[in-house]
Amino acid sequence: MHCTSVSCHPNNMIDPPSNSSSAFSHFSVNDFPGIFVFRRLFFFRDVQILELLVAVTAFVAIHALRQKKRYGLPMWPILGMLPSMVSGIRGNGYEWITDVLCRQGGTFIFKGPWFSSLYCVVTADPRNIEHLLKAKFSNFPKGKYFQEQVRDLLGEGIFNADDEIWQRQRKTASIEFHSTKFRQLTTESLLELVHSRLLPILENAASKSMSVDLQDILLRLTFDNVCMIAFGVDPGCLRPGLPQIPFARAFEDATEAALLRFVMPTCIWKAMRYLGLGTEKKLRRSIRGVDEFAEEVIRKRKKEIAAKSSDDEDDDDDGDMKKKKKQQQRSDILTVFMRQRDEHGNGQPYSDKFLRDICVNFILAGRDTSSVALCWFFWLLDSHPAVEEKILSEICRILNEREDFDAGNPLQVIFRPEEIKKMDYLQAAISEALRLYPSVPVDHKEVLEDDRFPDGTVLEKGTKVVYAIYTMGRMEAIWGKDCREFKPERWLKDGRFMSESAYKFTAFNGGPRLCLGKDFAYYQMKFVAASLIFHYRTKVVQAHPVAPKLALTMYMKYGLKVNLFKRSVSELQKYLEVTQ
Repeated sequence: MHCTSVSCHPNNMIDPPSNSSSAFSHFSVNDFPGIFVFRRLFFFRDVQILELLVAVTAFVAIHALRQKKRYGLPMWPILGMLPSMVSGIRGNGYEWITDVLCRQGGTFIFKGPWFSSLYCVVTADPRNIEHLLKAKFSNFPKGKYFQEQVRDLLGEGIFNADDEIWQRQRKTASIEFHSTKFRQLTTESLLELVHSRLLPILENAASKSMSVDLQDILLRLTFDNVCMIAFGVDPGCLRPGLPQIPFARAFEDATEAALLRFVMPTCIWKAMRYLGLGTEKKLRRSIRGVDEFAEEVIRKRKKEIAAKSSDDEDDDDDGDMKKKKKQQQRSDILTVFMRQRDEHGNGQPYSDKFLRDICVNFILAGRDTSSVALCWFFWLLDSHPAVEEKILSEICRILNEREDFDAGNPLQVIFRPEEIKKMDYLQAAISEALRLYPSVPVDHKEVLEDDRFPDGTVLEKGTKVVYAIYTMGRMEAIWGKDCREFKPERWLKDGRFMSESAYKFTAFNGGPRLCLGKDFAYYQMKFVAASLIFHYRTKVVQAHPVAPKLALTMYMKYGLKVNLFKRSVSELQKYLEVTQ
């Protein structure tokens, strides 16, 4: 066979692309009309596909944005409102929710991807809040969805339980919270923590002109306090040197990771949990740290109870002595539950797992809520010096009422329980801080049977309901046009503190689930705030960033760095003289 074509040349066999190109270079496109037509057809087809894609994208975007006016957020095909939520929670998620609710008149329906469980009614309407917390309480339990999301952390504790399990825990805790011994224990333990630990640590920082993270210090204080009164143990978080307590870090990480389950499809976080990835890996590690602490507390208390029982059996004291010892028995909540029997467990003592859940839930209730509220309170005081002046004046006026008060040595004062109760303006200021920055910014319920909210929103069985407590404090319809201003005076009538409806001010929940520790929380916050304000001026470090963290409780994302300036005797005496 003869090599007559150009492509069969030996050189072309070595470098075909180059020589092929040069071989055809003397031909014009017109010599191949078929190729020209073919290329033009491809060009027009590409242009048509591109135009079609642009048109479809524009149509989908315009349609999604039009839905925003109707539903509150853009509705995207397949993904629903999820893109908007992801974008919103990357910043201040609570402000994002507030913006949507205010535009929609207080209630909107969030629709996530069709394949997910992200479908819920979100509301901040007081009428709806009263309906689900009080009027139709039995139709709005925590629900299986909420319980599944946080069961790894909270188990069957009071925050996560429904029905008989919840009622049993609440009844036991309620009896204990209202006992004289418990009230005495709370005041004595708080006094010791503030005067023997908190003030000396702040004194050390002030004398060295060191800034401190007030959030960290207050979390340590409330952690020690709740462990003392709820479990009968002293973890010593607030000891000099501020030792690292692994549980504290683990607990904060766990609450943050648990909340993220609510903003992602259930199938995704379950897959991450199974594979041990991302936030689920962090949650598992954090819960292990939480469990270790709770188990150690339970083990120690059981050992103490067993030793006490053994001593009682060997004791031959007379009746009066036995009566006296009974009066001196421990009155912490964990011990009370340990002495009870599980009516649904063949009369056996409660399991260690159930006791562990008791511990974790009471830590969440007693540690995070008060300390977080105080952090936002002191941050607000920094930008409202006139409010701080009024609080200090009120404290000095109350101290002047003492018959034995030594005005020449005011820094040695220790506030008495009856004096704390008289501090109406301080309680108003703390309530105003809680209105704007509630410790639990959102809460969750589930619809048991078909229902309808007072605002007309239809609720089908199984629907998840989120009530936005943070948003309620920022709605003009509830608090007026000055709703975003920090004004303690809105809580006062003729100088006396006046509480608001629990369905308007929901920081302590409402209805049958009203916070059992509300009175204690107010006493704790007022005692700590009064002690700190009386001894120090607290100034936030310049340019320190302040933002809420997305978690079960509203921690400050970067803590609260402050400088402390000790008040002089002469400064306090001026206030004392004015209020005489």
